[in-house]
Amino acid sequence: MAALITGIGSAFAVPPRLRKGHMPPALAEIVKHMDDSGHRLNTLSADIEYTKFTAVVSDKSTQQGQFFFKKGKPPEVKIDFKSPDARVILVRKNEIQMYLPKTNQIQVHELGQSGALLEEFLLLGFGSEVAKLKQEFGIKLIGEEDLNGDTTAVLELTPTQRDLAKFLIKVQLWISEESWLPVQQKFFQPGGDYAIARYSAARVNRHLDSGTFEINAPGAKKVKV
Repeated sequence: MAALITGIGSAFAVPPRLRKGHMPPALAEIVKHMDDSGHRLNTLSADIEYTKFTAVVSDKSTQQGQFFFKKGKPPEVKIDFKSPDARVILVRKNEIQMYLPKTNQIQVHELGQSGALLEEFLLLGFGSEVAKLKQEFGIKLIGEEDLNGDTTAVLELTPTQRDLAKFLIKVQLWISEESWLPVQQKFFQPGGDYAIARYSAARVNRHLDSGTFEINAPGAKKVKV
């Protein structure tokens, strides 16, 4: 499971802070807005910048691409990385498909019971039901941050469930105070590893073509992993 999360994978030098002369919304108000926004969210597409830091080798890598989300049971997610190495990750029907253009191969990972955990990592704040979040995380407001011109409330989530805590120490969410959706997620993993997903140019509830949640790779060989 940890390998899958890593595969789907500019920390701040100082912690988020309260801005002078400004009182941020209360935590209860923030989660209420998030809940309302989540209920309205059906589709989302955005640019994504994904940074992964591996502590044991002190290595940090960053990838850019596009992120697509469609609400459902289960939801569908596609991440189309363009650079520096092209690859496509598709999460749907309780499996991950990872397309590697260099080898023209699609690796298929059956998720089984891990599917729900993967959703916890990928979709925190995107349509997450606040009642469920409160069952699985301790939630606190740690400040506000201006991120790319967007005023964000910064929440810290600490897992309370043992199965999730094995993979995740805590998460910080930068929630836009305009859309009440995440513009950044930071996942703190055991051993000092972390991953940051930053979203920009988000388009909410726009029509997505039926082929969005497919991998268009004629001739690619599928390999079950």
